[in-house]
Amino acid sequence: MRWLFYPGFFSSSPVHVALVIGGISALVCGVVGTFTVQRGQSYAGHALADLSVTGGSASFLASISPLWGFAGMGVLAAGTMDMIGVRNQRGRDLATGIVRGAGLGLAALFLYWDTQRSSTTGASITILFGSMFTIGNGSIPLVAAFAVPALLIIGLLFRPLLLSSVSADLAAARGVRVRLAGLACLVAIALAVSLAAMTVGAILSTALLVGPAAIALKVTSTPGSATITAAAIGVAATWLGVLLAYDSFTWPPSHDGWPVSFFIVALIFVAFLVAQPIGRRRIRQVEG
Repeated sequence: MRWLFYPGFFSSSPVHVALVIGGISALVCGVVGTFTVQRGQSYAGHALADLSVTGGSASFLASISPLWGFAGMGVLAAGTMDMIGVRNQRGRDLATGIVRGAGLGLAALFLYWDTQRSSTTGASITILFGSMFTIGNGSIPLVAAFAVPALLIIGLLFRPLLLSSVSADLAAARGVRVRLAGLACLVAIALAVSLAAMTVGAILSTALLVGPAAIALKVTSTPGSATITAAAIGVAATWLGVLLAYDSFTWPPSHDGWPVSFFIVALIFVAFLVAQPIGRRRIRQVEG
């Protein structure tokens, strides 16, 4: 099996940490991403991912784990977006754009300050594109701590979120507090993209949030099966990405290794292309 697993893969501590943290992040993104796509909030997820750059860059200045910054800024932005525009799609998009623009302005300032500090030379690369093999063992409990509330939100509000995704008016008539459920979903999305930012970086975190969910919704027929499938696809792509990145240290041109984030996003993209004909065939079967 040396052609697949380069020597030292199973004994490498950085690989173990990358597999655990990457697996947890991908699992959360798959579960939360299913509702992100169903509720038409992919743009909100993209905005929260961009805004996590602000928190991540600020955390480097404060010399704390980037995850605190990613998650803190994400949750704050989710609450702000909910507060200033939730009544209709146009209002949500407007609120998202305003908050995103303000946050990215701060991110530019913080990243500039980060690059001026010799102790954070790689801050920009780590925040924007991730660096899974440099994450320490001590980050695992913190990642798990942020994963639990995201999964609990989806688990407790599974049916209300699903109903409000189909029709907000029908959900309200059934007694669902639509606005509160929407805010909770935004918080779950913020936590998910924060975890993804730890693995593939803030710029690419939306791919891990939306990609597996979009694939799963094309090839499955029920929300429950889509959620499980999305989580499985995300974890598989992440673990295979870690393996390929480890093996790539022997590849040209520089023999310094290729980014894990590249492999994960590339694998998700290929899987999405493969899912297209499967999805079309399933639709024809349903219509027929």
